[in-house]
Amino acid sequence: MGLGRGFGWLWASYSVSTFGTFLAFNAFPLIAILVLGTGATGVALLAAVGQAVGVVVAVPLGPWVEFRRKRTVMVGMDLTRFAAMASVPVAYALGWLTLVQLLVVSAVVAAADITYRAAAGACLTALVAPGDLLVANGRLESTTWIATAVGPPLGTAAFGLFGPVVTVVADAISYLLSALGIRAIGRTEPKPVRATSGVSRGELLEGWRYLLAHPVLRPLLFNTVAVNALIMVTAPLLAVLMLADLGFAPWQYGLVFTVPCLGGLLGSRLVGRLAQRYGAHRVMVVSGVLRALWPIGLVFVGPGTGGLVLVAVVEFGLIACVGVFNPLQATYRLRHVPADRVARTQSAWSITGKAVTAASTALWGVLAELTSARAAIGVAGILILLTPVLLPRREIVSPEPERQDTPVG
Repeated sequence: MGLGRGFGWLWASYSVSTFGTFLAFNAFPLIAILVLGTGATGVALLAAVGQAVGVVVAVPLGPWVEFRRKRTVMVGMDLTRFAAMASVPVAYALGWLTLVQLLVVSAVVAAADITYRAAAGACLTALVAPGDLLVANGRLESTTWIATAVGPPLGTAAFGLFGPVVTVVADAISYLLSALGIRAIGRTEPKPVRATSGVSRGELLEGWRYLLAHPVLRPLLFNTVAVNALIMVTAPLLAVLMLADLGFAPWQYGLVFTVPCLGGLLGSRLVGRLAQRYGAHRVMVVSGVLRALWPIGLVFVGPGTGGLVLVAVVEFGLIACVGVFNPLQATYRLRHVPADRVARTQSAWSITGKAVTAASTALWGVLAELTSARAAIGVAGILILLTPVLLPRREIVSPEPERQDTPVG
């Protein structure tokens, strides 16, 4: 099913930057440990502080994006990420690289990511007809899971074979190529009109105000943020459980998380057919419930082949359900948000998710320290079982968003 030349370029630019991101997924922790000699505390700071600062910086950018040409913003954020990432290999070559620079780059990239996504949501609704949004989101989701499966192992291998900054260089170049792809879309984009200049204090909260007042988007936000945070907090704990407590080799740990990503590809490829047959809202709710049932299984991971198989099965089932749910909730969200609020609500959604995940990860780290990694994973699994009550029970039909772009000529 063709979605037009404009979406083709958007998809291509998303694909190249996503593969670059996952290729360099482990680069900063590896550089910090193996090049800079950073300890556990420094690596933890690198994982948390950069994201936290990026979230704070991104707060005023959502309203700012709303009244700018979206593709101009996307190109600007791509170039910002290119410059930030490119500074790392330059500093490494000159012998100037420090942990502080990695923290600053992490924060800049995190803020640019949120801003880019805020603009990209509005750009997608302008390029694709409302009835095709699910197909488009399904293709983007498929790309994400392919990159997730392929990128980290290739990046780790490249790190060992070609040096510590090769994947960072590749990631930087991917942002440059992404910017060129956005520029190649080739449609005029009218500049949004606003009555006042600057960003008012009220506009900073407009995205949250709209989401929290909406009878469907409010529970969907709470559900998505809670589930994503509870899934993410188990990742470092499961690493400790498998690598330290159960004695699995690093390659075994990596393998059981790479193969299940194919479940995400499967789910994102099936979502259109499922929605057409059973209804988008029903499939979204059912897949939302099903994805909550899997994580508790990680509590029962044991040593040996049986433990590896259990992790692989749990992760495959979870990721397959996520691959169905994510395109549906993204499409649902875009269809229920007016065109003049898309960037602000997208930004508010991303900021909330990242902030809650960061805080939850720190909290679960303390919980694991006081109890054990297995116990903390169990608490997260039990809480995820409660999250389906937050899913929207009924569907509300909202006016479909308008397409704002017009072809050149």
